[in-house]
Order: sequence, then structure tokens, then C-alpha cells
Amino acid sequence: MVITCSSSYSTTTSTAIFDIGNYSTKLLNIESQSRTYNSSLPLPPKPLLIATPSEAGNFPVVLFLHGYLLYNSFYSQLMQHISSHGFIVVAPQLYSLEGADTTKEIKSIAEITNWLAEGLHNFLPSQVEPNLKKLALAGHSRGGKAAFALVLGKVANVLTKLKFSALIGIDPVDGMDKGNQTPPPVLTYIPRSFNLNMAVLVIGSGLGEVKKNPLFPACAPKGVNHRDFYNECCRPACYFVAKDYGHVDMLDDETKGVRGKATYCLCKNGKCREPMRRFVGGIVVAFLEAYLEGNSSDLMAIKDGYVALPVELQDVDFLV
Repeated sequence: MVITCSSSYSTTTSTAIFDIGNYSTKLLNIESQSRTYNSSLPLPPKPLLIATPSEAGNFPVVLFLHGYLLYNSFYSQLMQHISSHGFIVVAPQLYSLEGADTTKEIKSIAEITNWLAEGLHNFLPSQVEPNLKKLALAGHSRGGKAAFALVLGKVANVLTKLKFSALIGIDPVDGMDKGNQTPPPVLTYIPRSFNLNMAVLVIGSGLGEVKKNPLFPACAPKGVNHRDFYNECCRPACYFVAKDYGHVDMLDDETKGVRGKATYCLCKNGKCREPMRRFVGGIVVAFLEAYLEGNSSDLMAIKDGYVALPVELQDVDFLV
């Protein structure tokens, strides 16, 4: 299924972060240790999809975690959008099938993070250098929960050699309902209790907490969704909720296979994916530019309402 549409801006000023950036990009598929037996290169613990600029440069790195039962390839357009603005985006395929407990994937994320220093540069274009001193962790849905869980130390004795400087939750979900969180639970329901010592961006979907039909629960239920994650964040933190878009509306326009088709059926969606994907990509770029690169002009312009957005916002807040 392919859904096409055109998005329009509602105010007078636009900014380039919501469009494809100036860098041309490449998508690279890297096999894992378990799938490749004869290699002189240090292979990653899990298969990776990498979006990287093609041109020479030294670029910050974003480790991006997919949502529950989704493929990393479903985020290829979003990854390329972010990468085209000068970032290397690394998306592991953490599992194919998995139960409710996220402990194993949190351990895998730490292993992948530790691999980045020794292995990532081997698979990038020769003129591209990863700057691991500017490293961000991002995740969608269950991947967002896992990202928070890793940096909060929710799994004992799971440590990373590299330090994250920024954290991004894209419609993060901590379970089915308050009191029915998946292990290990992340939310404590104590305001401003996440002592992370890094900047945090939380993006929510207005339709994520709305049921698609009576047979299925909402994809981002109240009590365990973006609102609750943001309520526990300390400054600096940014919060955006897109009004008329759903939990998976930042995925590629076409997601193939049974799981790809399910993304159209299980969650309440907006009219099409392009505006939400452009919004998520642009907000992520503005946030990363501010907290990894020291250039907050785009983020502050959005905060002050001087920038046209591809979507209408339901809520926005800043802790700075």
C-alpha cells in the first residue's frame, strides 16, 4: 500500500530542517556476528541499517531503536531525512519476535553502543568520520522505552563505554496501562524524577492514545505514553505533540510485508505519513543541532512560533 499526499504550511515562515538537507545520503546494510562467519572486520552484535552522508566530513552519530515488532527498514525515509542534515543514523534490528520483557534488548543496545567505537568507522564511506563524542540515543515506541531504560540504568550491570549527550523518545510507550508496564518499568509517576544529565526530546502523537477499533488497544495508551515520559524529565527537555497524526505515522510511505501492512491496521493513523515524518525528522534535527552542535537557532525559532510546521501541534513545552 502506498499513500501519497501533499502537505502545506500554515504560517508565513518555513525552515529547511523539515525538508531534505544538503547532504546526499547512503543506506548501508551491515550483517551481524551471528550471520557472517568469515570477516576480518569487527561485526556488530545485531544487523544494522545505517544512513550516512556521502560527502566527506566528521558527523555526530544517532543510535536509533525501532518500535515493537517493526523492522528498522520501515524508518529508512526518516533516517535519510536526519542524515541529510549531517548526522550518521545507526538503526539495529534488535529482534524479530520478542515478548513483553525488554531486558534482553536493553543489553543488546549496550553491546551495540560499545561496538560503535571499534567497528562503525569500518563500514562508512572512506571520507566519512563518526564523531562519537557527539552521540545521541533515540527510539520509537518500545524502542523509546528501551532508550530511557538504558540511560536510567534500569537493568543492573549494563553499562556503555560511550557517553550519550542527548536522548530522544518518539512516542515512547512503557506498557499497556499504568500499573501494567512491561519489565523493566521505566515510569515512576514522580514528576521530574529522571535525573539523566543530558538533554531530552519527547515527541508524541495526538492519535496514539485513540483506539483504531474496539478489538485492539490504543498503540500509545494513556498512562504510559509520551505525556508521562515528559512529566518525569528534568531540564533541559523539549516536548511536542502532533495533533492529527498517529503512533506509526513517521514510518516510510510504504511498509511491506505482513508487519508493514499491520501498521496501517492496528494504530489510529492520520491521513498520510509524509507530514508527520517531516515533522519528526525536522524536530529531531533542530534538537540535535542545539544540543550536539551548539546551534539552537532552529529550535528556538520553533519554540517562539516563528517557523511554519508540517503539522498542527496539540501541545508544546520546553524546560530550559
